[in-house]
Amino acid sequence: MADDRTPRVLVVWCPDWPMAAVTGDDPVAVTEGGRILACSAGARAAGVRQGQRLKLAQRLCPALELRDRDPEAETGRFEPVVAAVEAFTPRVEVVRPGLCAIPVKGPGRYFGGEEALAAKVRTAVADALAREPVPDAAPGAVAVPGTGAAPATGHALPPPAQVGVADGLFAAVLAARAGVLVPAGRTAEFLAPYPVGVLGDEALAEVLGRLGLPTVGAFAALPPEAVADRFGPAGAVAHRLARGLQPRPLVPRDQEPDLAVEQRFDPPESLAEPLVFVARTLAEQLHQRLAGAGLTCRRVAVEVACADGRTASRLWRHEGGLSATALAERVRWQLQAWQGAGTFAASGEAPDAGFALLRLAPDGLSPDQGRQLALWGQAVADDRVERAVARVQAVLGHAGLRRIESAGGRGPGEQAVKVPWGEPYEAAGPAGAPWPGRLPDVWPAVVLREPVPVRVLDEAGLPVTVDGRAGVSARPALVVFHEGPSGREQQGQQGRQGRRERVDGWTGPWPAVEYWWDQSLARRRARFQVVLGGGRALLLTVEGGAWYLEAGYD
Repeated sequence: MADDRTPRVLVVWCPDWPMAAVTGDDPVAVTEGGRILACSAGARAAGVRQGQRLKLAQRLCPALELRDRDPEAETGRFEPVVAAVEAFTPRVEVVRPGLCAIPVKGPGRYFGGEEALAAKVRTAVADALAREPVPDAAPGAVAVPGTGAAPATGHALPPPAQVGVADGLFAAVLAARAGVLVPAGRTAEFLAPYPVGVLGDEALAEVLGRLGLPTVGAFAALPPEAVADRFGPAGAVAHRLARGLQPRPLVPRDQEPDLAVEQRFDPPESLAEPLVFVARTLAEQLHQRLAGAGLTCRRVAVEVACADGRTASRLWRHEGGLSATALAERVRWQLQAWQGAGTFAASGEAPDAGFALLRLAPDGLSPDQGRQLALWGQAVADDRVERAVARVQAVLGHAGLRRIESAGGRGPGEQAVKVPWGEPYEAAGPAGAPWPGRLPDVWPAVVLREPVPVRVLDEAGLPVTVDGRAGVSARPALVVFHEGPSGREQQGQQGRQGRRERVDGWTGPWPAVEYWWDQSLARRRARFQVVLGGGRALLLTVEGGAWYLEAGYD
């Protein structure tokens, strides 16, 4: 049974929202971290799914167009949705573009109950999306989810926004995905059929699966004391979520410290750019106040007031601790979204109604676990890095600077992914797992962005094949490089195209059978290392009877 203190939450979820910020001919997909983040209806009909690797998605749908994620555009496009929800309560929390939440208690009483509130919110969001035009209305544009106007190419519209209500944010998000209103006190019953993977802890889900507890309901039935003893604090938090409770018990506070920071402008600023620079200073001051109080926050309210009395406020959540740079970046996104939505007049339209106040107020406070600082007064390297990143992102945009993260996989192209700086990343599989069929520790120096087709022949000039038991038909004797659109890239590694290179030595294969239990994701391939006559070493892959050049060794 849900805890009486667990708040009721209403969540608005817009499926495939990253698609709202891109254009392209159907089929098209948005990528992040080397995987599919969202896709159009045409791509989905071809078998493309969220979380798929790019190579598999392109194999299922050769005509698929790939687009990088644009978080700034997503934020701007989502602003009308948030504004529509804000008409029911000012306490709107933006979990991420495409997903926002509000408390139900106050608005539910005012608007006649939870069902009436959900219906009104659903109608308001649908109207807001219907008024939002397709970005850059040009031939081939992809429609915004839920819009009333079809794109120029006549693509099928994605599903409209969905609304869900449940006890707590975690269950409310799942309720929105299902499009249901979970009655008060029955959240645990609603969560029971879900797999334990929805709790967000892959290691815990794997252990529970081996223990014969594959569902949230089976995990919730365990005694809380036994879960805490066996799985520690992280397991206890997941167990509370499984029972429909808050992640942690509420701790009453006599009085919240006033840690908000603000800057007043006299005379008012007519442009948003000065506010962005001020936001960086305010973000630093906010972090200093939080550090002095021994606290950290995961949500920040960005508040703006104009000289004519208009005000706007928005809550921003970040899965990791909000750094000063990340916070300033979100202020910039929010200001651009407000101006793009017409919340404030553009420069020159109302010179006497400029920005008079910028305020940052922390929310969701929790004890700071601290970090190890440098000795003898030296500057912390992370701080210098963050300042340098902020300067680069100001020029290239949020996704213009990326970091390399280790990822699980068997091939060299799967071992590392590029993630926008400051964004959290969770690998689909642990990098330290056994990964049967993984290459030895000596990794290639150069990995091609896309494998290049080649031919591998034996001494008789016949193609070399690999059977289902990893048996090689004959010793590889020749590698034939083909002409093609990737010729220049291959030429940079292997010299002139169309040549036949003798194989002096080879080893392998390393067979890899992946997702054999899922026909849509199943993949079978094998890798070889070969040494050519000139001393060059290559990594070749055979899949479906075709050979590819995947990487080269120095």
